[in-house]
Amino acid sequence: MISFEAHTFKIPFTFVLMGILLGIDFGLKRTGLALTDDLKMIASPLEMIASEKLMQRLESLVVQYKIDGFVLGYPLSLDGTFTDVTQNVLYLKEAIEKQFVNIPIYLQNEQYTSKRASQAIFLAGKKKDLKNKGLVDKISAAILLQDYLAHLAD
Repeated sequence: MISFEAHTFKIPFTFVLMGILLGIDFGLKRTGLALTDDLKMIASPLEMIASEKLMQRLESLVVQYKIDGFVLGYPLSLDGTFTDVTQNVLYLKEAIEKQFVNIPIYLQNEQYTSKRASQAIFLAGKKKDLKNKGLVDKISAAILLQDYLAHLAD
C-alpha cells in the first residue's frame, strides 16, 4: 500500500511490476491492438491488423515492446452465453498460450467496446471516421485494455 496524506491506495502486485500489456480485440476479419504504458496505467490504440496475420504480428510486438501480458477481449452476450465469435477467441487464446508460454493471457469482457469506441469517435467530431472499421477496432482494443486496468485497480 502507498499512503499520501489522508489517502491510501492499494496497488495490485501486477501494477508494481513494470512492463507493457497488449490488448487484443479479435474479430474474424480484423483485429484491433492496443498497448499500455510501462507503468500499466494508460491504454492507447496501436493498430488494426488482418486477423490471419495476427500471430506473426504478435511475435514482432512481443520483441519490440517487451510485452509481459496479453489482454484478450472475451465476447459474451448480455445473458452471459457465447456469441458467434467466442469459440474463435478461445482458440486464439490456446494458440497464444502455445506460442508464448511465458506470457500470461487475461480475458476481459468486451461488451459494448465497439459501441463505446464509435461514441468516442462521434464525440470527437469525426463522424466520417465512423466508417473506418480499423479505427473502431483499435480504439475498442484500447477500451477493453483500459477496462482491464480499471479492474486491477479495484
